Amino acid sequence: MTTTADLWGAHEAQFWLRGQVPEQPVSYDAELGTWNVHGHQEILRMLADPATFSSDTARLMPELTDPQDGNILQLDPPDHTKLRRLVSHAFTPKVVADLEPRIAELTGELLDQAEPGRVELVTALAYPLPVIIIAELLGVPSSDRDLFKKWVDGMLNSSMQFSLTNKDDKQQKELDRVLAEAKHLTDYLAVHVAERRRQPREDLLSKLVEAEVDGERLSDVEVVNFANVLLVAGHITTTLLLGNTVLCLDAHPEQAARVRADRSLLPSAIEESLRYLSPFATVARATTAEVELGGQVIGPDQLVLGWIAAANRDPRQFTDPGTFDAGRDPNPHLAFGRGAHFCIGAPLARLEGRVALNLLLDRFPALRTDPADPPRFTPTPTMTGVRRLPLLTG
Repeated sequence: MTTTADLWGAHEAQFWLRGQVPEQPVSYDAELGTWNVHGHQEILRMLADPATFSSDTARLMPELTDPQDGNILQLDPPDHTKLRRLVSHAFTPKVVADLEPRIAELTGELLDQAEPGRVELVTALAYPLPVIIIAELLGVPSSDRDLFKKWVDGMLNSSMQFSLTNKDDKQQKELDRVLAEAKHLTDYLAVHVAERRRQPREDLLSKLVEAEVDGERLSDVEVVNFANVLLVAGHITTTLLLGNTVLCLDAHPEQAARVRADRSLLPSAIEESLRYLSPFATVARATTAEVELGGQVIGPDQLVLGWIAAANRDPRQFTDPGTFDAGRDPNPHLAFGRGAHFCIGAPLARLEGRVALNLLLDRFPALRTDPADPPRFTPTPTMTGVRRLPLLTG
């Protein structure tokens, strides 16, 4: 019988970044025209130096025709700092902690709808829970979440790796398809932004519309792009975190028994799943000057990919990196990034994970994967996680 561990091993073999440690911490991929950084300490240095490793990667890709104004992921300090400050109040420790009753209530409601004896985790809980929470914070209808899923799945449903050197028609066609899916979501948000201009509410989208940076209001494009990042990143990480943690515990029953016996281990089990199966497997930067990293000299205007998933398995940083240890301490993983771009929603993702998984384990003491209906993994090589996870509950 095929086990979860067997399926997992086959999945890891698909992409070297999921468990296979490259020989060198920094290398050049001539086929794709990109530099790859695999080492933990090398990525730390990269993330700590935005002046040399800029987040504005779009300037190297003229094919990305959509305006990036307000896309906080593409900004460097001080502009990034100013925009991030606009939403920092929505993710303070108190605001996040106050969401715990709502997260618990939603989790219970969603699990109540599961059919007896089985549950497909992503559809039933891992996707709707975080998307409802972030939609409510922004002020867009959470009832539109099926639309969000359709568009976001369309954006991410690609196994193609973007090449800077081989820009053929196939790549352009796929890029155009992804941009078209992304435009569905930005067009949707643009309608809500225009409505908030006319009639503000008590929500995060209204605060973005009314906010000023250096005495000037954000443009509609800036608000839309900012909200787009919050909506998409605000749910994908938690969706993958929930599925990955359940998968890790299922594949390591002795660790699952530890967590069930001592729920105080659940937060560290979540951190270990973030290390072991990092949701966003890579982070991209563009060099602004020649720089030496990991024994390699990288020229200016180069696309550098920091493989977070590989760094989180770096044996120079982690003891037994291929072992899932629910009690691993310390665990300095990079799943949420570091430095100026450290994930602003990390506390919310951790809270959603802790609350939802505790309730899931309470309700289903015999929760396990279904050997007759195996998990399906996301095809995107820069992301790690399940897009479908059928579970037996009885």
